[in-house]
This record gives sequence, C-alpha cells and structure tokens, in this order.
Amino acid sequence: MLRVKTYLIVVHIAGWLLFMAFPLLFLNGGQQGGNVFKLLQSPYYWLFCFTYIFLFYINGYFFIPKLFLKKGYLKYALVTIILYTGVYFLQPYDKLLRHNERRGNIYTRQQGPSPMQTDNPGEHMPPPPYDRMYGEDPGHRPPFGHGEKPPQFGPGPGNEQFARHMPFDTISLFIFIMIMALSTAIKTIQQWQLTEQRATQAEADKASAELSFLKAQINPHFLFNTLNNIYTLAVIKDDNAPDSIMKLSNIMRYVTDDANEDFVSLQSEVDCINDYIELQRLRVGEKTAIDITISGNIDPKRIAPLILMTFVENVFKYGVSKHETSAIIIRVSATEKEIAFFCENRIFHDANMNNRTGIGLKNTRKRLEHLYAGKHLLAITNQDNLYTVNLTLQT
Repeated sequence: MLRVKTYLIVVHIAGWLLFMAFPLLFLNGGQQGGNVFKLLQSPYYWLFCFTYIFLFYINGYFFIPKLFLKKGYLKYALVTIILYTGVYFLQPYDKLLRHNERRGNIYTRQQGPSPMQTDNPGEHMPPPPYDRMYGEDPGHRPPFGHGEKPPQFGPGPGNEQFARHMPFDTISLFIFIMIMALSTAIKTIQQWQLTEQRATQAEADKASAELSFLKAQINPHFLFNTLNNIYTLAVIKDDNAPDSIMKLSNIMRYVTDDANEDFVSLQSEVDCINDYIELQRLRVGEKTAIDITISGNIDPKRIAPLILMTFVENVFKYGVSKHETSAIIIRVSATEKEIAFFCENRIFHDANMNNRTGIGLKNTRKRLEHLYAGKHLLAITNQDNLYTVNLTLQT
C-alpha cells in the first residue's frame, strides 16, 4: 500500500513538472537560456501554474466525490461554469503572455536600434506585402474606388485587439477543459477500482464466514456420533474402551484444532478416518466387512479438513445393518496432481429421511465450491440400493 502511494506521488510530481515546463519551452521563443530563469521569477508564471494545479485537485478530490459521483450532475455543471468564469476573469495565461511580450520588447531594445531607427531603414526592410503581390510599379496596382483604403497588412487598431484576445481565450478554454477532464477521469477510475476491491473483499469475507459456519455445523454432528459409539462401549463394558477413548481424543483434537485451518495435511485426514473406522469396528461387529485401502504418497498432500470424513460418516450411518451382512469399501489414493476418494455401501436406511445427512452433504458441496472451485469432480450415485461416491481433487 505504501509503495502504491509513493508511486502515485511520483507520478503527480512528474506530471506537474512536465506541465510547468511547457510555458518555459513555448514562450521562450528560442531566445537565450537566461530568459528561462527570468520567466521563473515572474509572478504571472506561478499564477498560471498554481491556477490549474488548484483546479485539478479541487475538482478531482472535492467536487467529483461530493457531487459528480453522487449523481449531482446539475450542481457539478454549475460549479464547472463558475470555475471557468473565475479563470476567464483571472486570465492567467493572457497575463503570462502579455508579460512575456513586454519582456521581449525590452530585450529587443537592449540588443540595439531597430531597422526603422537607422539612417536608411529601407535597406533593412523587405518590400511591403502589397508591392510583393503586384510589383513595385504603381501602374500595375488595381485602382481603388473613392474613399476606399488599401488592404491593411500587419497589426492595426482592430486587428490587434482581435489577435490579442481571441487565440488566447481559446487556449485558456482548452487548458481548462483538459485539466478538468483529466482530473475527472483519474478520480472516476480510482473510485471504480476501489469499488471493485471492496466487492472482491466482501466476497472473500462472505466465503470465509460461510466456511466457518459450515465447519461449526460439521463439528457438533461428528462429535455427537462419535460420543455415541464410546457410550455403547462403556455400557457393554468392552475392554477396548480405554483405547477407544484415546482414539476419540485424537479425533477431537483434529476436529477442534486442525479443522480450523482451510487446509491440513492429507495424512492428518487419513489418521482421523482410520481412528474413526477403528471405533466403528467395535460397534458394527462381524456382520459388516470393512475394506479400506490407502495408496500413493499422501505425506506432501494437503486437503480441506473433514471433506472426506463427511462421506465416511454416511457410509457407517446408512451402510450398516444389525440383521444383514453388509460390505463397506473405502479407497483413498494420491498421485502427483490429484487426490481420489471412493466409497461404496448398501443403503439400509433411507438417507432422504434424515435432514441432518442432507445438510452435511450440502455443506460439503459448498465447501468444495469455495475451496476447490473448478478443481474438483464429485459424482454421487444411488442405484439398485447401492450408494457410491467418487471425489477427485486437483492439487
């Protein structure tokens, strides 16, 4: 942020130095270099520069945010007219130009007498433009009517006034429009960029809040089911209860600590799955065959926490029967570019009857959309009472 502000300051300084150099280049008229320093000492030069600098910043940093960007177009147009009227009566460019003309006349007198002041002025002056058009012989010139005057060339009473004011007002108007348009464009673009940044940040904050909410929904559900398993072991006084409590402790540590991160190591997720399956083995008994395979180099891989656990939970919740044999298949594999998960089980309970399961899968889909946007493929099928999940994550 500091670098951006420094860059903007440097750009502004460079731009104004270039703007202030234009009068020095164009009004010097190819005279000696010492005249540049004389022009810098002129109060009219600084009046010209600071007038347009003031217009640039008061328009860009006050009138544009307060009026134009708030759709006060009529008020902004009125302010613009008032500003131009002030510039018109102040005449910073006209005053600078007239001061430069007087300085040029003084400089000419200091260089020596003009051709008109010499003994023979005709030898230093070109022929009049009228003679160049028709020749020096008066007989070749067209006659003028009674009271008609020959055409005037060069400055005259009327021509001097026209030449003095008309071009200069046009230039002042051009500079005014250029300064106002430039400041308006810069401030409008900055405001648009700021709006885009705020919108992007708002989307990121919204996504982060949604992820935190989804995790808060997952954690109690998962812990509640696991505690039920430990309670069952305690009731039947199973000797595996102490080891099961240790496994539950590991799971709770993972759920409460590691799951607060956006991504964790795949090994941590797999360890949680293994501990959970070991707890489930004690509950389901020998009627349920559990086939789990972990393959590939999972150590360097990272994954969003509890993404796979949601599907493993559903496998044991709806794929186990107390009266019938069942088979559960779970596969986790890691390659160089992706993580693949597969699970398959029969359905002994209608998943559509349980709203909590529907919420769990819905939350998992949302988390995948946020954390793996365009980098995941989830396929869930429920056919012939056989439920399968295929999930591929690009890493």
